Amino acid sequence: MLKNIVLLYLFTSLTLFGQKKHTQEDITYEAIDLFVANPTLEGIQHLNTVEADFWKNQNQKSKNALLSIVVLNCNKAYFENKFGKTNQAIASYEKAWKLYQTYQLTDYDIVEFCLKPLGNLYTIIGDYDNAENTIKHYYFIANQEKNENNTIAAILNLSNVYQSSGKNTLAIDLLENTLKTAKLSPVQKGSLLNNLGNTYLLSAKELSIDPKTYFKAENSYEAAIQLLKNKQNQSEALSNCYRNLASLNSQKSDFKKANTYFEKAKKLFLLSKNQEVRAIAKLYYEEALLLFKQSKTPQALQSIQHIYQTLIPLYSSQKRNVPLQSSLYAETVLLDALDLQADIYNLQNQPKKALQVYSLCFPIEELMSSLLLYENSKIINQVRMSNRTEKCIAIYNKLYLKENKISYIEQAFQLAEKTKSGVLKSELSRNRRASKKEKQKIHELQFWNNEILKEQQKGELANIYKINKAIKKQNETMLLLKELQTKNTDLDIKPIDLNGLYSKLESDDALMVYYFSGYENMYCFALGGTQKEKIALNSFSNDAHYSVYFWQFIAYFNDANAITNDIKGYNHFGKIAYDRLQLPQNVNNKNLVIIPDGLLDFLPFEALITKESNTTNFEKMHYLLHDFNIAYNNSARFYLNTKSFSPKEKTVLGIFPVFEKTNYALTHSKTELQSIKNSFKGRFFENDSASFENFKNDASAYSILHLSTHATAGNIETPASIKFYDREVLYSELYHLNINPNLVVLSACETGIGKLYKSEGAMSVARGFQFAGAQNLLFSLWKVNDYTTAVFMGDFYKYINKNDSYFEANAKAKLNFLKNKKISNAKKSPYYWAAFVYYGSLENKEKDNYWLAFFVISCILLQCFVLYRLFLRKIKNKNFKTKKLLKPILTLFLHYRKHYNS
Repeated sequence: MLKNIVLLYLFTSLTLFGQKKHTQEDITYEAIDLFVANPTLEGIQHLNTVEADFWKNQNQKSKNALLSIVVLNCNKAYFENKFGKTNQAIASYEKAWKLYQTYQLTDYDIVEFCLKPLGNLYTIIGDYDNAENTIKHYYFIANQEKNENNTIAAILNLSNVYQSSGKNTLAIDLLENTLKTAKLSPVQKGSLLNNLGNTYLLSAKELSIDPKTYFKAENSYEAAIQLLKNKQNQSEALSNCYRNLASLNSQKSDFKKANTYFEKAKKLFLLSKNQEVRAIAKLYYEEALLLFKQSKTPQALQSIQHIYQTLIPLYSSQKRNVPLQSSLYAETVLLDALDLQADIYNLQNQPKKALQVYSLCFPIEELMSSLLLYENSKIINQVRMSNRTEKCIAIYNKLYLKENKISYIEQAFQLAEKTKSGVLKSELSRNRRASKKEKQKIHELQFWNNEILKEQQKGELANIYKINKAIKKQNETMLLLKELQTKNTDLDIKPIDLNGLYSKLESDDALMVYYFSGYENMYCFALGGTQKEKIALNSFSNDAHYSVYFWQFIAYFNDANAITNDIKGYNHFGKIAYDRLQLPQNVNNKNLVIIPDGLLDFLPFEALITKESNTTNFEKMHYLLHDFNIAYNNSARFYLNTKSFSPKEKTVLGIFPVFEKTNYALTHSKTELQSIKNSFKGRFFENDSASFENFKNDASAYSILHLSTHATAGNIETPASIKFYDREVLYSELYHLNINPNLVVLSACETGIGKLYKSEGAMSVARGFQFAGAQNLLFSLWKVNDYTTAVFMGDFYKYINKNDSYFEANAKAKLNFLKNKKISNAKKSPYYWAAFVYYGSLENKEKDNYWLAFFVISCILLQCFVLYRLFLRKIKNKNFKTKKLLKPILTLFLHYRKHYNS
């Protein structure tokens, strides 16, 4: 009894006086321990509650307490990923990383538990820029700490990013160099060889004519297996090697080998424990794809059902064979499964069922795109969407030919338009809606991105510390921007108003030819005109054998002598290109709007030959220029929604660096400057005053921006840029200019050329100005001649001064150039006059206000006239001279009314 009393006393004393009070971090860690012991979706909700209570507490947070929230979010993210909640996992890892950076926390392996899994998840959802930045950052940390395991892990993960984003050459170089130079364990070497085999296999798909690449891939996989097969806990890594061998043999149509390898892979995969939901679904997808390639469609569809059951809670294949749209989320394996199921239906001649399944894919793509912040990742995402769009257009075309319903062509056009310059459209829309703070962060993000690019271009001289600092700053900005953008979700882009488009084309006396570049076919929509149906669809092959005719025509503009040295060949290939492009003939419309795509972005339509001839006189050749005034645009929506401008007067901001006394002096740029100065008011910066800073400071105040300078299209590694007197400016540095011009004239070389993406267009200097908000632009498609450019620009501005619209001025200036007696025949080659193309609206004349003023005056005079009549009635018997006084006003009104009617 006494013993019990003593124990009770001790317990009470400890409870009331001696027990240590729970701190904030104690409560958090206890919650983490309970959750990890039994991880469930409900447990994740409890962790969210614990974190919310933590932040509600008004006490000052210690570093230890803050670190506990970092640990909580990393654990939560790990299991969110296990449960297939990829987006939530990314958000949790990002929160942990932001806290760790903001409060400069330590004593936690942030690389292992946060940055490594976060980088991999970015790769999974297609956020390749964030993935690359994150991996490079922890690669830098691993090097600083001399942590070889993390260094090799970074190289493996970075090679995955390069593979996924189409940078196979970079991936091969990275892996081969590491295998040659690094001290590696057998497991590390095996993992690197497996990744190298993947990169070879991807290259083999692109270069199918080179069988050596397949042998390289196979050798890499087999070498990896030899290194891994006797090591413990490597069943998953071995499974990946065998799956890759199965994929390789499937591509070679050796299905017997492929099936053998896949069965081995499947057994090894099932031996490894605690597999993520996504990893299981990916295995089923690879199985379905292998079955599909063997025409075992029922079995393939069964495997696809397993994917849905794995990824979507409560999915039942007994009730439906495709998921409900409301159950879909941003997941690439889910997207791949839906695409494959639609392909199967299409192969089974069930086109409408295929379209229904494809329609579920587009919202997933849009959701994935909304999670991305970087332009490059968005464009890669859109390329995938474009490939699916091609399949849908082909089905709609097939249905139209069968049922003759014009609605199928209209639906095909709506899909094409949705992807056409989709990234540019969404970014312009986002910038219009963004808050001031959000715009500032977008600008900062782009600034750090440009800093990284510029430093990387230095090659071996690049400062790795400077790059890492910029990456860290960019990551910090990205996390802040993501927080802001969750409050400002993207608006769904509605279908284009086709009736409005037809009406605008009619009022512009124009036809539209709209190209969509697919993997197999180039589709050509014709819109407008007088026929009953205002839209039609045709197609032609887009393979190398067909497109070579366009490349042969474009090749004539590679240098100044190519055309003059082969005038007959130019006539011949110009006519072939014209015929194959299915352009309108024998129509009454005088204007033509072209929406190009793919390699057609680089083709000068005005210089096409409509009738082949033997003449060597360039003036007398039959160009499309003689048939139409031509304007281009990036999409039909841009054409339809172009704002009308009506400034009180045209004013020009001119940038003329001239670069006197240098190897790249623009001597005739002075002539160009003087011809504009003679006709327009404005401000003109010459020589050293033609700096980027001066341009930025003054650009918003003028209706026309004219830049006469040097520019370059760049290459695969180097972005397009334009040169000011003080420095070279990347095209992406133009994105956040404060401008609202009526017209931008880029009188420089290759300002419309850059890295080309189907549907999106070229990453060119012109795109930089479009991104900043310029709607009407004149830019070049190749290296232009200094003298002939000055002549052309002189005529172009002469017609603008006469109040011609910009696209009419462009056409007239070219025709004038051909008729100019002072220019030799050699200089009348299309190389000299066809370089500049106009993108923008057709009706951009500055509208005179005379008719508006006349209308207002007429209304006033009419009121006076009515009052005058009423007044006369009242004073009919009185002898006033009012009638005589008002008679001149009445005469003036009648005069203006007669003038208006005429």
